[in-house]
Amino acid sequence: MASVAGQFMQFHPVHGKNVRLDSSGTQATRVESFANGVCFSKNPLAPGEIFLVEIEDKEQGWCGHLRIGLTARDPKNLDAVPEYSLPDLVDLGDSWVFAITRNHNKVPGDTGDGGGTVENRPKKFFTHSHLYIENTAIPMDKLVGRSRPGWFSHILDDLYKTNILPPTARRSRIGVVYVLREQGLADMHIVINGEDMGSSAKGIPAHQPLYAVVDVFAATKSVRIVQVEYGFSSLQTLCRKAIQKYIVHRMALDWLELPPLLKHYCKYE
Repeated sequence: MASVAGQFMQFHPVHGKNVRLDSSGTQATRVESFANGVCFSKNPLAPGEIFLVEIEDKEQGWCGHLRIGLTARDPKNLDAVPEYSLPDLVDLGDSWVFAITRNHNKVPGDTGDGGGTVENRPKKFFTHSHLYIENTAIPMDKLVGRSRPGWFSHILDDLYKTNILPPTARRSRIGVVYVLREQGLADMHIVINGEDMGSSAKGIPAHQPLYAVVDVFAATKSVRIVQVEYGFSSLQTLCRKAIQKYIVHRMALDWLELPPLLKHYCKYE
């Protein structure tokens, strides 16, 4: 089974001119217009490592939604960040981008299960707790959107767990991951609320660093990175869990005398 280190994900400081990043580098908001919202991962992805974002805010009146994919172009070497990921960035070459729609995100002719039957997937006890794509296992606990703290959160959580969130809705979680194939090539998969949409790009040369691309486009106004951990919990996660254990809900973190970045990390997973 493929394994990944599980780095702390952030957006690259190089991004579209209409994007503003928060102080943690994990939230990207398009502050005007509908374009110039192209963002990149700060570091290249490892094979099997998902770059997962949650839609934080929408803006009515525009046609089109989030776009996500991979690029072999180092963002810091770009002469200028393209206005659009599709077609501008893709036309530069060495980039593969998928446009998310409200419906029809599954790749035609691809089952989207990535690993075939359960019998030929890696034999593990946590089959139902992980999403399998080829020989890669991604923890499911972060892949599906959840409701925010509030009076009716306990009711909404049950709805969100059923995977009925439209892909373009607020709180929907969308990720990109690539898996290695033969002869140094890779396939790109898009994951929406815990479901693999299939191989949206095949035969990607995997000998080069591959960065995630997130285009905060049109009706999608703001996205936040969701950290996915593989294997043992990090010290950051253990500290966060210890703090969360003694609060009523995440909004109570605002009342604690903690550094802003630590509050942000505890509040958003």
